[in-house]
Amino acid sequence: MEVKTYKTEFAEKPLSVEFGRLGGQANGSCRVQYGETTVLINATMSAHQKQVDYMPLSVDYEEKYYAAGKIKGSRWIKRETRPSDEAILSGRVIDRAIRPRFDHNIRNEIQVVATVLSFDGVNDPDMPALFGASLALMTSDIPFDGPIAGVRVGRVGGKLIFNPTYKERAESDFDVVVAGTANKINMIEAGAKIVPEKNIAEAITAGFQEFQGLIKFQSKIAAEMGKNKKELVVFSRDEALVLTVRNFADPKLEKTLFAPGKTKGEFYEGLGQIKEETMAYVKEQYKDHPELGKKMAETDAIFEEEIDRIVHRNILTEEKRPDGRKVDQLRDLNADVGIIPHTHGSGLFNRGTTQALSMLTLAAPGMEQWIETMEINLTKKRFMHHYIFPPFSVGEVGRMGGGGRREIGHGALAERSLEPIIPAKDKFPYTIRVVSEILSSNGSSSMASVCGSSLALMDGGVPIKSPAAGIAMGLMFDEKGEKYKILTDIQGPEDHHGDMDLKVAGTRDGVTGMQMDVKVEGITTEIVEKALEQAKKARLEILEVMEKSISTPRPELSQYAPRVETIKINPAKIGALIGPGGKVINDIIERTGAEIDIEDDGSVFVTSLTPEGMKKAMELIKDITYEPQSGDEFDGTVVSIRDFGAFVEIMPGRDGMVHISEISNERVGKVSDVLKMGQKVHVWVKGVDDMGKVSLTMKGPR
Repeated sequence: MEVKTYKTEFAEKPLSVEFGRLGGQANGSCRVQYGETTVLINATMSAHQKQVDYMPLSVDYEEKYYAAGKIKGSRWIKRETRPSDEAILSGRVIDRAIRPRFDHNIRNEIQVVATVLSFDGVNDPDMPALFGASLALMTSDIPFDGPIAGVRVGRVGGKLIFNPTYKERAESDFDVVVAGTANKINMIEAGAKIVPEKNIAEAITAGFQEFQGLIKFQSKIAAEMGKNKKELVVFSRDEALVLTVRNFADPKLEKTLFAPGKTKGEFYEGLGQIKEETMAYVKEQYKDHPELGKKMAETDAIFEEEIDRIVHRNILTEEKRPDGRKVDQLRDLNADVGIIPHTHGSGLFNRGTTQALSMLTLAAPGMEQWIETMEINLTKKRFMHHYIFPPFSVGEVGRMGGGGRREIGHGALAERSLEPIIPAKDKFPYTIRVVSEILSSNGSSSMASVCGSSLALMDGGVPIKSPAAGIAMGLMFDEKGEKYKILTDIQGPEDHHGDMDLKVAGTRDGVTGMQMDVKVEGITTEIVEKALEQAKKARLEILEVMEKSISTPRPELSQYAPRVETIKINPAKIGALIGPGGKVINDIIERTGAEIDIEDDGSVFVTSLTPEGMKKAMELIKDITYEPQSGDEFDGTVVSIRDFGAFVEIMPGRDGMVHISEISNERVGKVSDVLKMGQKVHVWVKGVDDMGKVSLTMKGPR
């Protein structure tokens, strides 16, 4: 294949796309270079359908250590293994942006693989990968209603920056990723340092306008070299069958879908019963049909579409929700703290039948998580939030074990939403871990995790800046995409059959985290602004309920939490504190039971479960690292005698010199006439020079 290259500039950086050199057996392939960061994207579709009731799309984002000129730091494993959490999250961003642009009746497997080939340390590969995923699909024969594009938006010094560098992102007020089509926004991912909704909406609008250049660039390329799309066999609806299902099931569904007061179990049991009756009815009606099996499969799909249609119609025409709430009304809320004994902190948050139990653990600074990825050199992470979603939370039986992509994504969203309220290390030097156990789920468990975690942090006495809460917003469009209703606190059928899932977390003063997915083409910036304002109203209501349980962090840590004290020493003393082969510091740990962590700047963190251990460890450290000051007095031991004076050890490993003229107020002819080796003497510090040498006197304080 001929090698073809297209070039443009985006966000003041060169962007180029190459076809024909790398790959060739996938349905669509391209190499995207942004700055000197390079990503290869391959889009492939299976030749045959998979027997599933969903569109089988998967997105894999592959980080390669060679891309950054690195070899994995693990001693035993040098090859790439399972993807990092960061890679999984990047893959989810791409997935959520491209998924709405496929016909969801497709049953052929589709896989998009983004492989990072080079990383320049400046430009994040995720945005070029998102762009390349759309372009690979656009130029392939895979049916795809694109193009889509995305951009990262930051703000430094009041100025918006598109696709900011890592340094700029660290300084930015927020990190907003927005993606969509030429007309609509279909994906948002954001973290913010408590920023008002107005500013977040402005960033989203600016990002949408900015990536329109990438949409046009893709359209031009696809027009020149795009393949003809394959004609796939997808589910088509037999209108006679649709009417059969509708006439039989709709009256029953209306009663069951809109019957407030039912539990989640009763609700879905009722829907299951109607479905069984509908399937039996259709089977009887079509018992002589030669393709009965196909008709039954189609009935299954039509039944779900009828639920979708009924829910949409009732909400759009009558603002009638399945559980009887108003469109902006929250479910019943409840918050509690300190319900689990012998922990460092616990918070229980209930919103309807969604329940999150968040548990706090405080540990020594040395318990920070070490992180190494293709993008990140070995670094430490002191705040962690982990999200656990067991099968019993939705009344199912399933496998227990490590979290999947969904759990990683939900946990990361909650963690990102909580990070801005966590106190700085110099004010609270603990390693902090919160685990949110989802004990019951019926919509928005990730946002319940934010609420539960805020409660647990305050219950544990962590001096957070202010409590944070989160809410999930929904949206219902009519068939033309013109009329819509924004829903507060979606659950059940509104979540499953709705057109948008917008999660917004924050404090009373602004947004800290945000995530949006859609099932339609997308939404306008106007809808984004309205949804954010409606979400703020809900968030403030939730915070009021939380604050009735606990409004500020407890003044004291749990009696079961370790205590951490910090002491600053001269960095030159670090070697003396550690000792040869760690002999000195290990001796202190053994004698006191304390944990000791030392940083290069001379910060020493002492963690102890007992006051006695803390006191003893601090005393020993001070003795070893103490810097003598003029006027200090000591009972020392003579360790060396010279003609000009004597050296006196004033503390372990530290001595000073008493000049012959400073031994006595009387004239001393010979040092050895007055002082002997091993003699105990009382001395005062006369001075300390720039080299740290201590001058002593035996003639009294000066």
